[in-house]
Amino acid sequence: EVQLQASGGGEVQPGGSLRLSCAASGFAFSDYTMSWFRQAPGEKPEWVSSIGRAGGAGIYADSVKGRFTTSRDNAKNTLYLQMDSLKPDDTAVYYCRVSRTGIDYWGQGTQVTVSS
Repeated sequence: EVQLQASGGGEVQPGGSLRLSCAASGFAFSDYTMSWFRQAPGEKPEWVSSIGRAGGAGIYADSVKGRFTTSRDNAKNTLYLQMDSLKPDDTAVYYCRVSRTGIDYWGQGTQVTVSS
């Protein structure tokens, strides 16, 4: 059974930082591209970033480029999202996702709130 467990969210002031983690199990983590999405209240899910199987440089939505960094540790089956220079518009529930055999699997999400 594919499981994705996101954690690390919380409340932070504008300009602050958070690091999200997504622990994966039930599939060969190192064989798949992993992605982060977010969903603000009343909005559709928004793609944030993706990272390839071997790691390296990720790709990012324009809204987070230069502020967020995604990485992965295949030995630990864990995906990360380092979020710096956070803005109130970054407030959302953040999800990790893997697409496997034509099916999208989502973690349960972790809330990020940026507020003064």
